[in-house]
Amino acid sequence: MYYTALGASDAIGYGSSVVCIPFAADCQNGMGYVQVIVRQLQAQGSTVNLNNLGIPGAVIGPGMEALAAQYHRTVLGNFIDQEVPFVPRTSTLVTVFAGGNDVNTVGEAIRSGAGGNDPWTFVDQQIKAFGGEYATLIAGIRNRAPGARLVVANLPNFAAIPMTSGYTVEERQLMQKISVGFSTLVINPLSSQGIAVVDLLCNQSFADPAVFSPDGFHPNDTGYAIFAAEMMKAISSSSFPAPAGSCAQMQVVPAR
Repeated sequence: MYYTALGASDAIGYGSSVVCIPFAADCQNGMGYVQVIVRQLQAQGSTVNLNNLGIPGAVIGPGMEALAAQYHRTVLGNFIDQEVPFVPRTSTLVTVFAGGNDVNTVGEAIRSGAGGNDPWTFVDQQIKAFGGEYATLIAGIRNRAPGARLVVANLPNFAAIPMTSGYTVEERQLMQKISVGFSTLVINPLSSQGIAVVDLLCNQSFADPAVFSPDGFHPNDTGYAIFAAEMMKAISSSSFPAPAGSCAQMQVVPAR
């Protein structure tokens, strides 16, 4: 099996007890979800060749990277320009976890004045832009590795994660709108294209502070283990169910 992982700091297990060096394929004891998946596939008898393309801090594409730069948020790259071109054509499995840094980028832009008196319309615009770049990402992966099984994950509701517990109600409403919008309007619909979508949004575990590292954003060992288990279900199933159409985690703070 030739496994390629596209991601950000999650792909190296940041927040876990054993963080891997970026782009390392031999981090055998890593506790991030990518490394756990590799060990579980090997335990099933597969020979796994890993190409881990995760770039800490990366956002989806050049448009989101430009937004980050406009509001002085440091971003080290993007999936479309720095990861997709390096997807091996021999890949038989590709996993994607994108959007977490993008939610924070949009949120920080708003806190810096983006959207002016109408940040809600600005969020709608950014969800649409994220959707366009995600479509470019998927097209690029399919062009590079047309025979690969593609598994992606949506995002938990950022109003429910520990990182935002000290935010104002309106800030949490905005983070909810961004993250749930990315998931329900952009990522979840990919299931109709034959792509397995792992549903973190409606997984109650990712509304539990106990699965997060001290930064309140990255998972800890427990969180990564749960994430890997859900990814493995999608990897192993020929007919993975579509994400839930509704769940309590989609609205953890009252909508505006």
